[in-house]
Amino acid sequence: MDRITMPYFILAIVFGVFLVVYGEYDDSPGGQLLGLLAVIVGIVGVIKRVRVR
Repeated sequence: MDRITMPYFILAIVFGVFLVVYGEYDDSPGGQLLGLLAVIVGIVGVIKRVRVR
């Protein structure tokens, strides 16, 4: 299960960083907020998966 979910959390972090950068470029605070939430979810997911082992 860890092998399947870990790449999704890493992808969520990368996509969240992209949304924050694009939201800044486009001047949309909603995009930045969604990006920040995606990064937080990704980081929390990675930490939980690493702690389980």
